[in-house]
Amino acid sequence: MRRIYESDALDRDDEDPFRPGASDREEPRAARTLPVGTLSETLFPRRLRHRSISVDVSTPRDVYEAGETVPFVVRMKNAMPFPVSVPTVSPVLWTWAVDGHREASHVPEIPTQEPSALEFDRGEWKEFRRNWNGMFQVSESEWTRAGPGEYTIHAGVNVESASAKGVRDETTIEIR
Repeated sequence: MRRIYESDALDRDDEDPFRPGASDREEPRAARTLPVGTLSETLFPRRLRHRSISVDVSTPRDVYEAGETVPFVVRMKNAMPFPVSVPTVSPVLWTWAVDGHREASHVPEIPTQEPSALEFDRGEWKEFRRNWNGMFQVSESEWTRAGPGEYTIHAGVNVESASAKGVRDETTIEIR
């Protein structure tokens, strides 16, 4: 090792294209030593964590033609200056539904009851993009097209009483 340091092998020069330039890497300014769940448990009571999370559902337009795919965006934000972990009722961290039918399906899906947690870093935004094809699943192999009318797209964190806790939002679209 000593020979390398004594030689000019590690010489840096920004003018010479065949020599390495100054290092652009920055040293980390802070390192997290505890996981988000532990920090959240310590700083914020479990019954209040959902209050720091806001949910917003939006579509690019309000009116769609029959048979047209409806894209929507779900945005979630942690408003707190510290990490927050929101316990969920299953490994599915968030859900969406059309007129109360989860993922536009009339076929009930029974998720496992293993709890999980949706984790947010301080001030973190999460954005999810999904599409609804304008159809409802009525059996394992049958889908029906949604008729003309208004439909409500809901999305939220997968917790008990998401609407009451304020971690659910909805938007209404019209299909012609």
